[in-house]
Amino acid sequence: MEQTAVASETSVRRKRGRPPSRPPLAVSSGSAAVDHSPADVDQGSGDGSYDGLDDPAPKTKRKRGAAIRAAGWKDDQSLIDVIKHNGKVINHAVKKWVERYEVDSKCAMVEILMLLFEACGAKYELEVASFEETNVDNVVVSLVGLAKNGEVEDYFNSKQKELKNFKENLASFWDNLVLECQNGPLFDKVLFDKCMDYVIALSCTPPRIYRHVASLIGLQLVTSFISIAKILSGQRETTQRQLNAEKKKQNDGPRLESLNKRLSLTHEKITATEEMMRKIFTGLFMHRYRDVDPDIRMSCIRSLGIWILSYPSLFLQDTYLKYLGWTLNDKSAGVRKASILALQNLYEVDDNVPSLGLFTERFCNRMIELADDIDISVAVAAIGLLKQLLRHQLLTDDELGPLYDLLIDEPPLIRRAIGELVYDHLIVQNIKNSHSGQKDGEDESSEVHLGRMLRILHEFPDDPILSAYVIDDVWDEMKAMKDWKCIISMLLDENRHIELTDVDATNLVRLLYASARKAVGEKIVPAIDNRKQYYTKAQRETLENSRREITAAMMKSYPQLLHKYIADKAKVSPLVEIMRLLKLELYSLKRQEQNFKRILELIVDAFFKHGDKDTLRSCIKVITFCSTDSQADLQDYAKNKLKDLENDLIIKLKVAIKEVQMGGDEYSLLVNLKRLYELQLTKSVSINGLYEDMASILDVSDIDNEVKCFLLLNMYLHVAWCLLSIDLQSTEECISALVSKRDTLFKQLECITRSLPNPPHEGRGENILSFRAIVIQAEMWCLFKKSKYSSTVLDSLGYSPDKPSIEKFWNLSEKLLTISDETEDEDANAEYIEDTNRDAVMLAAAKLVATRSVSMDYLAPEIISHFVMHGASITDIIKHLISDIRKTANDEIRTIFLKALRRTYERHVVDDESLMRKSYSDCKALASGLSATFIGAARYKHKSEILNIVKDGIAYAFSDAAPEHLSFLEVAVLPFVPKLPTSDILEILKDVQKRSENVNMDEDPSGWRPYSVFVEYLQKCAKNDLQDDKEGNTVKRRGRPRKVRNIVEGKKLFEGHESSEEDSISGSEMNGHDEEEDEEANQPLIHTFRASASKLRSMRIAQPESTHQTGTIH
Repeated sequence: MEQTAVASETSVRRKRGRPPSRPPLAVSSGSAAVDHSPADVDQGSGDGSYDGLDDPAPKTKRKRGAAIRAAGWKDDQSLIDVIKHNGKVINHAVKKWVERYEVDSKCAMVEILMLLFEACGAKYELEVASFEETNVDNVVVSLVGLAKNGEVEDYFNSKQKELKNFKENLASFWDNLVLECQNGPLFDKVLFDKCMDYVIALSCTPPRIYRHVASLIGLQLVTSFISIAKILSGQRETTQRQLNAEKKKQNDGPRLESLNKRLSLTHEKITATEEMMRKIFTGLFMHRYRDVDPDIRMSCIRSLGIWILSYPSLFLQDTYLKYLGWTLNDKSAGVRKASILALQNLYEVDDNVPSLGLFTERFCNRMIELADDIDISVAVAAIGLLKQLLRHQLLTDDELGPLYDLLIDEPPLIRRAIGELVYDHLIVQNIKNSHSGQKDGEDESSEVHLGRMLRILHEFPDDPILSAYVIDDVWDEMKAMKDWKCIISMLLDENRHIELTDVDATNLVRLLYASARKAVGEKIVPAIDNRKQYYTKAQRETLENSRREITAAMMKSYPQLLHKYIADKAKVSPLVEIMRLLKLELYSLKRQEQNFKRILELIVDAFFKHGDKDTLRSCIKVITFCSTDSQADLQDYAKNKLKDLENDLIIKLKVAIKEVQMGGDEYSLLVNLKRLYELQLTKSVSINGLYEDMASILDVSDIDNEVKCFLLLNMYLHVAWCLLSIDLQSTEECISALVSKRDTLFKQLECITRSLPNPPHEGRGENILSFRAIVIQAEMWCLFKKSKYSSTVLDSLGYSPDKPSIEKFWNLSEKLLTISDETEDEDANAEYIEDTNRDAVMLAAAKLVATRSVSMDYLAPEIISHFVMHGASITDIIKHLISDIRKTANDEIRTIFLKALRRTYERHVVDDESLMRKSYSDCKALASGLSATFIGAARYKHKSEILNIVKDGIAYAFSDAAPEHLSFLEVAVLPFVPKLPTSDILEILKDVQKRSENVNMDEDPSGWRPYSVFVEYLQKCAKNDLQDDKEGNTVKRRGRPRKVRNIVEGKKLFEGHESSEEDSISGSEMNGHDEEEDEEANQPLIHTFRASASKLRSMRIAQPESTHQTGTIH
């Protein structure tokens, strides 16, 4: 070891005690000891001048007796009682013990060892007379025996209130003891050698409480030794400076000899202290860092991180660093996180980085993998560690590639952490300059940062969802996103140094809208939960101030933005939506009424300029918002604008209808029908004069199906709004008019469903009219449900479809359910296509049953027969329907289930053998799915229903000439049998066997095979040989689904460093991740965009030569 500094002669002469000016120290478990400055003990000025070296410093007189007694000190109080109950007097207790040690070392030694045993919860007496001859191993064996006999009390993990500070007090006691003994017993090679022997021995015993206590004490001793070593190092440096100064004077004498002696003595103390550190590390840490208890492993790794950081001259070596690398693979998330946090602190210090070179090279891949750890807190910590590596340029862009996929990961904490990384690395480009020590990008303008952000968004020109995710991730860090004036200036081309491409302008508009929504507290990406967000008063004030700032920035420039981009379909919708985020009252307060009116005029203009859904919906939403939330005259103006828009739309529709009736183009009619549809979704529109014209247009045979769809939608919405306005006081004339409109729509729906192709066309886009007609018909039946209006003055409004109509409805629905929901390429751009799918059809049919708009006798079994045929979403819909039927009509559930099973069983009963096999397969899957609804307590609650299903199924199987339907037993009835108790199963077995009496099965053995299988299964169930499908045995692992990856082996990680048992971690810890099962979790929709997110992998954002670089942003 290189020489650094030594203790002053004063401290050597002083018998014991820390410098009097130093306050008592309280150290919490697992935390770093306070770095004691050598200033308290340094002697001399450091310039070589004589400073009274041999004169001892006067001791201050302290009158602490009263204060100590006030804190609860008692002269007869034992050390364990001080630690358990009174941590305030630990410092005084330590001083008293050191005084006793100086008087009688053996008695004091026995006392401190007894404290160690009592802290472990064991009561063991050491004899003072025979203490020196006592063998450590014999004592430890006796202590282990006490633990086996249950004679140990656990103070360490106790939940008692009086012991809540036990761990902290225990660590503080040993820390104070080391510091109090630094000028005496610490280096007598007796006291602490004996203590360390017992601590190490106890740390290797089976009782977990012993290992906990011994590990805490041992780790704290090393931490305290480091504090002493640092104090001694400071003294050695001071003495070395004084010695060098004396040598320059060429003055040989007693002072030079004293300095040489002091330097040598201090160096010996440092060496002795480091030897004690190594002894504990070898005897305790190297075994306990792989302890079976994760808390012990975690405390070891946390302490090692502190040691390396605070005493790098000894611990910042690959010999010690490798343990941090190995535990990155620990099966406990807490241990992995402790290792990551320790590494973060190490990389934070620039001087440590050169010594971490080999370690970084070896464990870099594992650090990157941890960014996608199953535990969210570990993943977030790992991303923070990667930021440190990036700051020191220790990662390449290729290695960063997989991280960018996490920008669209579902846990917000992961996305935010990756957003910070992207911001630092790609936007601010915080890279440490090796020459100046400064970071790039600290003083760059908002334009530069926004330009770099646009380069990232440029990778997703046609994917606003992915863009929203990236913006959401980076928003908290990126102040430039809140620089509203800068963004507006760039959009208006006011900055001549920056030229936006069309794609960049689109992305910047999206960024402006998304950032404004974030600023006022809205969510721009789907939330994990839909709970309402509650804000504190301060948060509400912050959001309100943000709304004011956005309004002030947009007030004068908003009309210019709308005017510039009003014809751009991609930009106009988010621009219009921004109006909804503004504080409209400021337009009146700041006398900007003309700008407000100009904005509304432009929005109305945009409404009639565009025909796409997003723009129309945005315009209607914003105009409605202004008509309700603006003030006084401006509110009246907005209402008038909305009324004028409605009138203009009606006029345009009339003109378009006449044009079509005269054989003209349908485009104008289609666009205006879309506008009317979006308007009717928000408010009632008076189209009485147009309703009959719409019905007449539907009679035109060659009209486009999309036009027919919007005619039906608008007619349905109009009827729904009219029905909403009807009450018991409505006139007969109003009711008759509504009935007439209802009958007209029913007639049109009947004509359309009659003329639809059978079977339907392939592809969803070709059957859009079929989907619309089915859904609208079901909604109309629900609206005018007969039972709702019977026995009232509105009885004439009630409507109940006959059975042929219901059967026709379901036949068409069944055919539509066979059409895949996959959108074809030619339909990808078709608007509203997402509203026409199998889910919509099944929801409409299920709603009819749930609301009892039609009889359940026919439709309910038909719906349930499709329980497992069309994927998870359809299954969920039917599952909710079954739950609803159970609540409202539980007595009918067995009949409905059996009808559904029979319907599926008979669906393909034809001569075609392949179709018969399919029917059996479908029926078996349905039976398994339906029987699975009787789980847990439901088995006993619905036991009678299950029994009746089984009995009725058996009756059906034997209903016709056997063995025609016997296969029904095997495919439909058998899955319900395990749900029954043994007594019922025996009864069923007798009944089945009785039915087969006097039957010669040998005449048709293949036909009777299902019977034999069923009987054999009943016999096994009766003997309890079969369990109920292992119900409840499958437990899904909680946590994030993660990627499968190879985990490095934790052995021989550093070539050239030969060691024994510390070179390996037990397989259970090292391969802990492999032991955890991967699960196929239900992924959110955003996971389908991961392929797009991978574009970020190849991104290379080169640093501009100048922060004021001009030109086009690419």
